[in-house]
Amino acid sequence: MLIAAILRTKGADVVSVAPDATVASLLTELARHNIGAVVVARQETLIGIVSERDIVRHLQRRGPELLEAPVSDIMTADVVTCTPEDTVEGISEHMTRRRFRHVPVTSEGRLAGIVSIGDLVKSRLRDLEDNRALLEGYIHGR
Repeated sequence: MLIAAILRTKGADVVSVAPDATVASLLTELARHNIGAVVVARQETLIGIVSERDIVRHLQRRGPELLEAPVSDIMTADVVTCTPEDTVEGISEHMTRRRFRHVPVTSEGRLAGIVSIGDLVKSRLRDLEDNRALLEGYIHGR
């Protein structure tokens, strides 16, 4: 299965913040949308990503003043991305090996969506369920 299939199901909406937004406003967006990571972008151009883990690590080092710092201070700028043509299996393996949970999807240099490890797991479970149903149909002559 391709990443494009996941985006067709979940949609291509991406929550993003500007690099000069404060960490406090980033936290507001995470809570408002009940998500674990936010893309840092200018228009539709990806420039970074920040996860809950990033915030916790920086908060432990810097303390409460981090909340007024710009998101650009804590974002990961070297973002691993994928394309809609990448496979769910390949991206799942990459995310597991590199230990991250969110991958922005880009197409022609533009932000096209984001997938989480949860999205990929749901997709793989649906595939397994479909295969099980096909096998049961075959065994029972349906």
